[in-house]
Amino acid sequence: MPDDAYADSPEDEQTGSAAPCSGLVLVSTPIGNLGDIPPRARQALAASDLILCEDTRHSARLLSAIGIGVRTEPLHEHNEDARIAPILSMLRAGRRIALVSDAGTPLVSDPGYRLVRAVIAEGLPISAIPGPNAAVMALVLSGLPPQPFLFLGFPPPRSAARRAAFGTLRAAERAGLSATLIWHEAPHRLAETLVDMEAAFGPRAAAVARELTKHFEEVRRGTLTALASHYATQAPRGEITVLVGPPEQDDQEDLDGALTRALATHSVKDAAALVSAATGLPRKLVYARALELGR
Repeated sequence: MPDDAYADSPEDEQTGSAAPCSGLVLVSTPIGNLGDIPPRARQALAASDLILCEDTRHSARLLSAIGIGVRTEPLHEHNEDARIAPILSMLRAGRRIALVSDAGTPLVSDPGYRLVRAVIAEGLPISAIPGPNAAVMALVLSGLPPQPFLFLGFPPPRSAARRAAFGTLRAAERAGLSATLIWHEAPHRLAETLVDMEAAFGPRAAAVARELTKHFEEVRRGTLTALASHYATQAPRGEITVLVGPPEQDDQEDLDGALTRALATHSVKDAAALVSAATGLPRKLVYARALELGR
C-alpha cells in the first residue's frame, strides 16, 4: 500500500469517520463476531433515515446490540422489485438509506443488486462501507491460490442441477479457466455436494471453512476425496464456505479415471450420469464405457 493511501480519504480529521450524506449506503456487518463491525458502519447506520434489511428480525438483534434505533424495513428477493420505486422517491427527496444483509457484505449472495442498478440508473448517490466477507476470509485461510478466484454463491440444491453446474465449470477449465472456486453451502447439503464435486473435479485440493469468526471456527483442508469421506460421517453445523483449488498444470480429462472413482460409490447408471455431467461428454458414450469398466 502506498504511503499516501489515506491522504485523500473523505473523512473528518478528528473523528476519522465519513460525514453523513444523502443517498444509498451499502453497509457491511459482522459474519459472526460482533467485534468486527467497522466504526464507520455504526456511524452510517445511526445517521440513516431508514435501514433496509434482508431479515428485520435478524438485523434487530445486531442493531439493538450496538444501540441503533433507526426504523427498519425488509428488502429481500421476494419484495425487492416492488420496493424499488418508493425507495427511489425517498432518495430523490434527500433521505439517507442504509442497506444491510443478514451478515457480511450486501449483494454478495444476498439481495440488493436490482435496487443498486436502479439507483445507479437514476444517477442518485450511492456509497459503501467495507467490512467482513466470508468468501474472502475463507480464501485467505484455505491455503489455496488466492488469485484469481471465482465466487459462485450457493450451488444448485438438487444433485442433477449441481452436477450440471460443476460440469459447466469443468468444461470452462478445459477451455483455460484456472482459478480457486468458492461457494457457500448449507450444512445439510455439504456431504452430497462434496461427493458431486469429487466426481466432477477429482481428488483436487480443497477446503471447508465453517463458523468463521465465531467460537467454533474451523477450516478443514485436504483433497475433495478426503473431505467427502470426512463429512459423510461427520454432520457439520453453522455457516459453511467450500473452496476448490485450480486444476494442476498436468491435469488431463481422464474418462476412465473419473468413471473408476464414480463406480466405487455409485451404480453404473448413476456413475455414468455423474461423469457425463462433469465432463460434458454424451451420456450414451460414457454409459457404454462405464459398462465395460463395471465388468
